[in-house]
Amino acid sequence: MKRSPLLPIFLIVLADILGLTIILPLLPFYAEKLGASPTAVGLLVSAYAFCQLLSGPFLGRWSDRVGRKPLLIVSQLGSFASRLLLAGAGSLWLVYAARIIDGLTAGNLVIAQAYISDVTEPENRTRSFAIIGISFGIGFLVGPAISGALSGFGLAVPILLSAALSGLSILATIFLLPDTRPTVEEGPSGPAGRRLSLLGWSQYAEYFARPGLSRLLLEFFCFVMAFATFTGGLALFLERRLTWHGHPFGAREVGFVFAYAGFLGILVQSFLGKLVRRFGEPWLVAAGFGSMAVGYGLLAGVHDLPLLLVAGVFSSFGTGVLRPALTSQVTQAVARNEQGVVLGLNTSLQSVAQIVGPAIAGLLIDHRLLGAWALVCAGCALVGLLVQRSAPATTGGAEPARSRARAR
Repeated sequence: MKRSPLLPIFLIVLADILGLTIILPLLPFYAEKLGASPTAVGLLVSAYAFCQLLSGPFLGRWSDRVGRKPLLIVSQLGSFASRLLLAGAGSLWLVYAARIIDGLTAGNLVIAQAYISDVTEPENRTRSFAIIGISFGIGFLVGPAISGALSGFGLAVPILLSAALSGLSILATIFLLPDTRPTVEEGPSGPAGRRLSLLGWSQYAEYFARPGLSRLLLEFFCFVMAFATFTGGLALFLERRLTWHGHPFGAREVGFVFAYAGFLGILVQSFLGKLVRRFGEPWLVAAGFGSMAVGYGLLAGVHDLPLLLVAGVFSSFGTGVLRPALTSQVTQAVARNEQGVVLGLNTSLQSVAQIVGPAIAGLLIDHRLLGAWALVCAGCALVGLLVQRSAPATTGGAEPARSRARAR
């Protein structure tokens, strides 16, 4: 009975991620049509992440009190309303308003992760969390491809489909998902996540003061900073560097590029368990940072499609191995009852990167510093590699990586 809600939560998360990834490739072009500069496009992405950082802890704590299902519905309603507003936006300020509403209610994935914690036993939890990883893999393959295919009918058409998917996820939550409350034995610090407030600096400092853990958190921040700067500027970069049949890359072509990266990501994930068992997570982290730096560095010289495809192979391998390997190492570096806290800390670091990275990307591209944008992405990955290689991270008596790999 406890495992039965996993299918509906998978379908709900998949619908949400598909809706998100349909919008991702076309949003910069949609904003540009309404007069946005590259700097304004970067700030548009940053505004969403900033609102998400503000609201995330509040939504999480509220779901701890009233249950996951009501808050999941509230979050989904926000996404649905924001996408309808976005599809009908006739001015740039309405686009900003839509993204702010979406950011303020963007608790879908955090609440879904907490829900999985509530309905699975601790020994099955790592495997159950793979649902979100699978949903991301499918979403980043299918969503951008749909976006590219439909954008020829008008940029509002894929956005309306995204809103429809959000509406389906609301219906699935109402009619298919059993309600649940946080499990008593886990308490507020369990894998569902103790919510750290945005201004709780002393709580953050406690974890950054641990040498092994602080190094891992810094590595994770370097990774998400590189990736956020890359995704925040890729569409605008391709529009200015590449052409297809005589016209600059647009939403259609960028959508297919994102789908190509999603396909490569699924390939990497399919071999990840074997790679962990063969080489270990520390080696994979080093290889991932190195591969990401090479891929982003190659982007600086991209002026045609073949080199872009080669760069995509390197960057997708790096992204595909770094997120799960670093997350695994971070959770191994703390006691079980602290894992929810450090996962929440990881989410906060990711939000900070998604605020800063796209803003930097937009500013550089606005000043025609296209190569510099790619090299900044590569530089973040190189810093992560230097941090990783500077000293071995300690895991403080956590489970060995090999046993964790088998669990996955």
